[in-house]
Amino acid sequence: MGRRTEVRDQVLASGKWEFDQEVTEVFDDMLARSIPDYEGMRRTTTELALRFAKPKSAIVDLGCSRGQALRRIYEATDLDLHYYGIEISEPMREASQKEIPYATILDTDLRHDYPPLQASVTLSVLTLQFTPIEYRQKIIENVYNSTLPGGAFILVEKILGSDSFANDLFVDTYYDRKGENGYTQEQINAKRESLEGVLVPVTESWNRELLTSAGFKHVDAFWRHLNFAGWIGIKDV
Repeated sequence: MGRRTEVRDQVLASGKWEFDQEVTEVFDDMLARSIPDYEGMRRTTTELALRFAKPKSAIVDLGCSRGQALRRIYEATDLDLHYYGIEISEPMREASQKEIPYATILDTDLRHDYPPLQASVTLSVLTLQFTPIEYRQKIIENVYNSTLPGGAFILVEKILGSDSFANDLFVDTYYDRKGENGYTQEQINAKRESLEGVLVPVTESWNRELLTSAGFKHVDAFWRHLNFAGWIGIKDV
């Protein structure tokens, strides 16, 4: 199965942010150039997922976009697993269906529904932050209820700093990194304005509390870089 040629992100956002066809085409490059230590995050996410993957069980990715998270797991193991991606953006859904044909891609609005799956691993990589805050606890409770005993939930999010000084420091450094990665100041400003009210981050402690309140045990951060972080929560056997 061949890989597509990666398209470089030259999007100049306007209006409210959407995961439309233009964004879909350049999304993998956009993430790689926008998320600090992106490859480290992806590698660790995959390694942790493989530790909890159980044969014959479901591996679920909430907001699977082009399918990169599921593809990495699929290519790293020969376990008999059932792959499911949840994606409400039609262009992203179509792209993932082409790129990871071994996965079932579902058009499920997590604010109102959740697929009846029994998962050993569920991933949410830079997805929950686009969901209104009032729905997040219920979504994670649905994840917990669909997780097999001993299974894991892996969450990666953009976050707020613990205070305004730290937050401004991390955000300024983050935008400097984007400039170093080839984005113009016009592109950076346009995307920031486009994402206002669409991407709503919360603090590290708030995200951790969402997992523990849902019932996950052994909750801890496995990755942190500037204003991005990842956590794992494990369901008791």
